[in-house]
Amino acid sequence: MSSAKSQRFLRLAIVLLTITFVFVIANTLREKKILAVGETVPDFSITADNGRTFTPENFGGKLLVVNFWASWCPPCVDETPSLSRFAEITAPSGVVTLAISRDKDEKAYRDFIARFHPAFLTARDPSANIQFDFGTRQIPETYVIGANGRLLRKYINSQRWDSEDMLREIRSLL
Repeated sequence: MSSAKSQRFLRLAIVLLTITFVFVIANTLREKKILAVGETVPDFSITADNGRTFTPENFGGKLLVVNFWASWCPPCVDETPSLSRFAEITAPSGVVTLAISRDKDEKAYRDFIARFHPAFLTARDPSANIQFDFGTRQIPETYVIGANGRLLRKYINSQRWDSEDMLREIRSLL
């Protein structure tokens, strides 16, 4: 190959690599919008382990509490007992608690459910598509959604769900 052809090939390769690099960086930096209180939550549909399908419009309660978690997440494990007590306490008031796991390993998910016997509804979304649509990048993260499909509260990291302060706050949303 001649020197001139080699130089043109090299320039073309550099241009293509630069375009590819810019494209990759742009896609990496492009974050999905983070859901803010008062906004309508993204549309989703998921079937819980009990066979019931949930959407933001059809959950059968006054408030829908959606908790994103995974069996391998220590803070998720830590908050599970209090979230279970929360679900038992608030269900008679019309609060529906749904925990959506991003576990890819179905056995790990099933073992977790068998170990903790949660009082809340559970579902598995191994692709984490619903979580990402909400703008969630870390777990646990929990959203309280009103019957109108709007976000009322968002909690990042594990919470003491059965604390009097939390119960009072949730009851104030009913």
